[in-house]
Amino acid sequence: MGTLTALEKLIPVGLAFGCGALFARRKAIPADSSKAFSDFSFLFAIPCYLFGNLYTSDLGTLFNGRAICGYMVFALLSMVLVGWVSRVSSTREPCGVALRVMGGVQVNTAYFAVPVFTMLFGTAAPIFPILLFQTCVLSSVIILVMELGADRRPDGLDGEPPARRRAAARIGRAAWASLTTPIVLACVFAITLNLLKVPVPSSVLSGFSFVGSAASPVALFALGLHLGGAGLTVRGTPREEVWLVAFKCLAFPVLIWAGCHYVFGVHGAWLNYLVLIAAMPAPQNLFIFAQRYEVDIDLSAALVIKSSAASLLLLPLWFQVVRLSH
Repeated sequence: MGTLTALEKLIPVGLAFGCGALFARRKAIPADSSKAFSDFSFLFAIPCYLFGNLYTSDLGTLFNGRAICGYMVFALLSMVLVGWVSRVSSTREPCGVALRVMGGVQVNTAYFAVPVFTMLFGTAAPIFPILLFQTCVLSSVIILVMELGADRRPDGLDGEPPARRRAAARIGRAAWASLTTPIVLACVFAITLNLLKVPVPSSVLSGFSFVGSAASPVALFALGLHLGGAGLTVRGTPREEVWLVAFKCLAFPVLIWAGCHYVFGVHGAWLNYLVLIAAMPAPQNLFIFAQRYEVDIDLSAALVIKSSAASLLLLPLWFQVVRLSH
């Protein structure tokens, strides 16, 4: 796929994203309404899309063990690298380090990768295994660190420190909440029914397909509304934001490409998929986590906004990279 073809396929992505930003800037649609659009996509449309596609997919082809293992290994190594650099150069607070790790390694699958892959390849199926790994493993690690670092008050006198009890309860609730989101449940149920060969009525699948077709444009429109309302200022960007955005949008995809290609021997379409997934921007829930734990809120918002803009601009470059890697 050449650069021109890639750009042509990205026109719908830019249209939905750009119109959202334009409407927010012109105040035709309030930027605050982006949450309603996002909730519709995240809680309803995207789970419908994922369920229908996973249920009808060939799971043996979809879950490429070598490719997924390669991505997992180098994503975890990247987490360690970002965490170490953050502790050395920015902060030693666990919550602050965890947020920087999340911004540098996790990817925006639901709101960005799903619509981009749908427009480029006609399906977002290759994202599903990475989405499950990110939700069930990476997010769980981040939540654990954030919860343990959130409450460091003095221990009590009743034998067991109250802070530990509070942290354990919060960790359990947070982990349960992350594993029972509509997206994860849709994937789990679809895979289970697929493996057990349980028939699902065609009318139900048609309904999921109808709702799921709205997931990509609505998610991109919501992201455009959010970014258009927040604004984007490049002048005076702190050095920390620069290196985190550069790592997320440039270094991380390169590490995934080199590691999966030369260490795990991944080639062809799956190498393309992994590089493009890694090139997606920082996840929107980075900002949600920052608000929840009241740490580095401005930094998190800036990382989401600037990595989204950078990823959109760099997508044609990554198409060329993966095409030349064959």
